[in-house]
Amino acid sequence: MPTKIDDNKKDIDSGKKIIKAKKKDSVKKIIASKKVSLPIGQAGLPVGEQDLPEIIGDDKKIELDEKDMGDQNDALNKKKRYYEAVGRRKTSVARVRLWTVHPSESAESGNFTVNGKKHTEYFLTPELRCMSEMSLRKMKSFNRFQVSVLVKGGGISSQAEAIRHGIARSLVKFDFNFGKKLRRVGFLTRDSRMRERKKFGLKRARRSPQWSKR
Repeated sequence: MPTKIDDNKKDIDSGKKIIKAKKKDSVKKIIASKKVSLPIGQAGLPVGEQDLPEIIGDDKKIELDEKDMGDQNDALNKKKRYYEAVGRRKTSVARVRLWTVHPSESAESGNFTVNGKKHTEYFLTPELRCMSEMSLRKMKSFNRFQVSVLVKGGGISSQAEAIRHGIARSLVKFDFNFGKKLRRVGFLTRDSRMRERKKFGLKRARRSPQWSKR
């Protein structure tokens, strides 16, 4: 005859099975949501459903290597690191970002973009292209960076000078020792000269109308 003790044991066993099943489902959901690779079992194969109860019993085995994932993200962020600065000339403002390039790679001319275009397409004359590249050429760093520029205001000539100013500033953020050479050449100095405003009664800022005696 079954006794009350046997019935209690059966209830306890069934309760343990239910708890294990719930834990198994929760582990599956965690793995599916975080997309983390499972540890390797004793047979050399990834841990499957049959091994999940063993993992549940040991908290150390169930760790899903979130630290390793964070380290991988940090490494990717270091590869994508950039140095940003703002350059100005007259009414032109250029926001410059220099993205570091891995030594095994080389930055081509197509990686120098101005307002979404290659700088060779944006600046149609060789003088303006040379002006925009001057800071990089001076420090012999043209192939070390990918350059992304957003520039607005002013004319095409002042925009080229603003880009030169912004690149020089961002190079100093990359390496402080670049500042001596760039300042000596004058690339770090903000050119404060502006177009003088027109005056009332004059044709331009200082040009007066022609005067005739009679």
